[in-house]
Amino acid sequence: MTRRTLQIIRWGVFTLAVAFLCARVLGDGAEGPLRSGWSSIELLSGPVLAGVSLLMLCNWGLEARKWQALMGPIQRLPFGRAFWATLAGTSIGLITPNRVGEFVGRVLFLDPEHRVEGSFASLLGSIAQFVVTLLIGGLALPFGQDLIGDAGSGWAWRIVASSAFLIGCAAVLLYFSPKAFGRLMAGLPLLRRYERHARVLDTFDRSLLMRVFAISAVRYAVFTLQFAWLLHAVAEVDFVHALLAVPVVFLITTLVPTTVLTELGVRGSVAVFVVKGDPVPVAFCSALIWIINIVAPALAGAVALLLARIRTRVA
Repeated sequence: MTRRTLQIIRWGVFTLAVAFLCARVLGDGAEGPLRSGWSSIELLSGPVLAGVSLLMLCNWGLEARKWQALMGPIQRLPFGRAFWATLAGTSIGLITPNRVGEFVGRVLFLDPEHRVEGSFASLLGSIAQFVVTLLIGGLALPFGQDLIGDAGSGWAWRIVASSAFLIGCAAVLLYFSPKAFGRLMAGLPLLRRYERHARVLDTFDRSLLMRVFAISAVRYAVFTLQFAWLLHAVAEVDFVHALLAVPVVFLITTLVPTTVLTELGVRGSVAVFVVKGDPVPVAFCSALIWIINIVAPALAGAVALLLARIRTRVA
């Protein structure tokens, strides 16, 4: 990659991210739940907003620590650089379907000779978070069925629960078999030439995998608490109900393919469908948590991508 190409990528990501965020936050797509729920803002006290924002920093700090651990066998990174790499990935992920492009922004902060290996390791980290989402969301469906209401019964519940169980089992096996995962990825036609790089996953031992999985679980607990707290404070949803409903919201939104134009709408619709409460403040909470957890980190990540020292040639 030449320096000119890198500059084009940097400014392109920055421009697209800012344009997208302005369109979603200020335009019709996001304005509806934000403006309609503005009357609920009086219930959002300063301590609640500060607490939710601190949990956002904790959330992304854990994600940075997880990625730093995954990069350990590949390249040693200080936590600060890992943190900014994670935020930079958020800015690129924002403009890709289901945020699959997050790893691209992260690996740019690695030395050029380690970026392909870092990409395979980053995918393993995504699988860990995906597994946690499926397992906890699947458990919340039957245990919270009475509280969840219409979303927890009938054919819709059976389809979601069965899908979560089957996909979760496959993902668990794949995650704890990194060698098989590497061979599977390297076997894809577009990735065959990277088979040598995929072998870096052979060096991932069980203790590292368990540590990454544990960090993913703690991170999941953090953003579940964050959303439930906001629903309780602003939408006046019972806190126990919120704790059971939020994992179902995360589960459904994870299984539903989204793009940059539909993600916020899907999140809000699913939250209103699952959470028992006034639809307007519930949708408002969904939009607000998206702004706190995605918009703010993505803007910081876009700036980090512009300012960071990134090597373009192998030393």
